[in-house]
Amino acid sequence: MPTPLMMTIKRSVFWLSLIVVAVLSLMPVEFLPPQTLNVWDKAQHALAFAGLALLGLQPYPTRPWRLALWLLAYGGAIEMIQSATGWRYGDWLDLLADALGIATGVLLWGLLRLRVPHAGG
Repeated sequence: MPTPLMMTIKRSVFWLSLIVVAVLSLMPVEFLPPQTLNVWDKAQHALAFAGLALLGLQPYPTRPWRLALWLLAYGGAIEMIQSATGWRYGDWLDLLADALGIATGVLLWGLLRLRVPHAGG
């Protein structure tokens, strides 16, 4: 059973990660490293959201699909806000990559819980 301090740390890491992803997603492109391949952009989305799912399921393990839907809405909100910035643009394929990352993170978390009963809790 995780201690209250450990749960606070896990929650803090998750919420801080959400803030970092939002900041990086909304920064003007000039402040980001150049993209050479559009495919890499989609992989970054998938990896980021797989990581968010894995981090989020540590402190909030009881309803994984609720967290997954919340993260998908979060990704959709980022895409809509990007469209409104004037220096970024929203992309439905980015949201699809987010969804694939979330699904991968949730499935990986579930597999880890099967192998190690206390993982993720």
